[in-house]
Amino acid sequence: MSVVRKPAMAPTITSAKKKSPLTKTVSEQVVGDGNIWTVDYGELKRHQGNPGKVEHLFKVVGEKLPFEALSEVKEHLEQKGHSWQGVYVAHDSMGCPRYIGRGNIFERLKKRKAAHPLELEYFSFYVVAEKKHEREIETLLIRAAGFLLEFNDRKKRVGIAPGDIRDYEAGTVFYERKLRKGRNPK
Repeated sequence: MSVVRKPAMAPTITSAKKKSPLTKTVSEQVVGDGNIWTVDYGELKRHQGNPGKVEHLFKVVGEKLPFEALSEVKEHLEQKGHSWQGVYVAHDSMGCPRYIGRGNIFERLKKRKAAHPLELEYFSFYVVAEKKHEREIETLLIRAAGFLLEFNDRKKRVGIAPGDIRDYEAGTVFYERKLRKGRNPK
């Protein structure tokens, strides 16, 4: 019995450009020294025809902003009527997270910077749409960045040690790894 093989077809490459589901619209500059950096304020908008069925998790986000802009960003947030309660991250000069927390974003970041003035250079913050999710977002960030966090010991887990499942909200379904007590089988 003979097998007839068809020549392999070359994979087709399509150059169809995917449309971005969002457009970034900058409405004003909040802070800037004119030379090195600025902090802009804007909004992400959906494209026409994109109904936006997904609810957003965050109302406001700020990513790796310089600590020099802390008070101006807080003031601008207040003027726009946004809350300043949420989850925050303090970063070192290399952009690595060194502290993660939740609560009054700007007061807590100000205290962190005062406690570690030479180590901390940037901050990020996330104003969560529903406050009930702040704790879980904080826990997730701490677990993801655990080995990098120098000033945060309460929830971080280094190595393969599991975290405390009770750090999440009631009603959460979970799987948990537990060490069996007693003698180890040989």
